[in-house]
Amino acid sequence: MTAVAASPVVIARTGRHRKPQLSSVQQWLALSGRNVHTMWSHGQIFVAVLAPLIFTLGFYLPLKFVMKVQGIDYAQFVMPIIVLQAMAFTAISAAGRAASEASNGMNARFQTMPIFPAVPLASRVTAMFIHAVISLAAAVTYGYVIGFRFVGGTSLAVVFCVMALGVGMTLAMAGDALGTLTKSPEITSQSLTLPQLILGMFSSGFVPESQFPEWSQGFVRNQPISQFSVSMRSMAEGGITLHQLTPSLLWCAGLLVLAVPLSIWANVRRG
Repeated sequence: MTAVAASPVVIARTGRHRKPQLSSVQQWLALSGRNVHTMWSHGQIFVAVLAPLIFTLGFYLPLKFVMKVQGIDYAQFVMPIIVLQAMAFTAISAAGRAASEASNGMNARFQTMPIFPAVPLASRVTAMFIHAVISLAAAVTYGYVIGFRFVGGTSLAVVFCVMALGVGMTLAMAGDALGTLTKSPEITSQSLTLPQLILGMFSSGFVPESQFPEWSQGFVRNQPISQFSVSMRSMAEGGITLHQLTPSLLWCAGLLVLAVPLSIWANVRRG
């Protein structure tokens, strides 16, 4: 009986080892999903829905009877500032998220990995946008409950929402830059909360400009929150003109020119 020795199988390697092809889109999708999951697990999605409800109840209930005596439909009048406050809260959340990633070393880790430099910021911008859309939808829903309506039709309603999201994303970009630079959620929260409260209360978003002292009416009339509120109120009522819209567009463009480069620089710099 002849024993047959099994000959070893030689596996020939064909081809070469290739470096993995990096895809900025795949990286963006992965990090965006991570950010959305973090928002969900930390309850930020729930807060995005709850915060506009608190603003609606806190702003509308105390003044609706006083304004009704003066012949003002307060649900229609106050809705823009409720939406803007919700957008400001989105900016505060974005700042806290950026500060957390800067303080826990995540940003430094990203800089040592084969990730396109713009991807971490782009993924956070995606999370900001999702947060802003949820807050806007919640605010408009609560507004409809208290009696707010888009009298000007669908097209102006869309413009209303676009302006709200534009303001919200501009503020969120500024908040992201501040959070990345300070690396402190506490500092960013305090730095952003106080100015938006002061500008909000000292604006024509809550009461007509004529009810402020005469010496302050110039500031109240021309500051950005008032301009955004007046423009959005006119959109909802169907009576906006380019002349009325121009100051809001200029304020938004000016803030955007400051916020976007600052946010990009804060995220791509090392150290």
